[in-house]
Amino acid sequence: MPSKTLQIPTADGQADAYAAFPDGDGRHPGVLLYADAFGLRPVLEELARELAGHGYYVLVPNIFYRHGPAPAIELPEHIGEETRAAVFAQLMPLIEAHTTERALSDADAYLSFLTTQPEVASGPVAAVGYCLGAVLAMRTATAHPDQVAAVAGFHPGRLVTDEPDSPHRLVPHLTAQVHLGLAEGDMAPEKIKTLDQALDAAGVDHSIEIYPGTIHGFTMSDTSAFDPSGLQRHWDRLLPLLERTLGNG
Repeated sequence: MPSKTLQIPTADGQADAYAAFPDGDGRHPGVLLYADAFGLRPVLEELARELAGHGYYVLVPNIFYRHGPAPAIELPEHIGEETRAAVFAQLMPLIEAHTTERALSDADAYLSFLTTQPEVASGPVAAVGYCLGAVLAMRTATAHPDQVAAVAGFHPGRLVTDEPDSPHRLVPHLTAQVHLGLAEGDMAPEKIKTLDQALDAAGVDHSIEIYPGTIHGFTMSDTSAFDPSGLQRHWDRLLPLLERTLGNG
């Protein structure tokens, strides 16, 4: 599976990124894949290669590029419960610095770069994200309804908040189809209801599903949250969504 490391020009510098795409000539639908809060690392590259094997050009930016190339902090090979708190203590300043304004500026740059790669077909793209990345995927789609035809978020972060720019308040701008795969306990029932009602009111084709027996982070094989059946359910939902929306069935 061909892959390469790239530099994406942004308003604040150069974002390093990983791209994977199918063998051979031809152009393929584009997928912008946002990492979880631990950032771009080998497990995200594995997910990108797996998705590329189904016929997509997958671009995974280092969302913390302002703080240095990936990984932005030193990560243990396996992120277990005994190390999670210490890792997050280092990550929180980076997460807090990644404001909505920065996220939207970066989304502009990432989409512009993705859609002009020679291996990427013309037409709509998808935004896929994990944890914090699910929020970034949603923000990307609401800011670029003319370009993003699918959004998928898994064990998502803060999609419903009291803030005026909460992602759930922006769904009237969506034209994409949406799937959200939640771990048990990811969102309070009343917040799931609020999000579901907002998507319904906006006429967005969507599904919100709680994946049974999972905990937050279930797709990530380098963490103690990993759940193989949850990861497989994620593929079972993601691939048909992309086939429907990007015309790559």
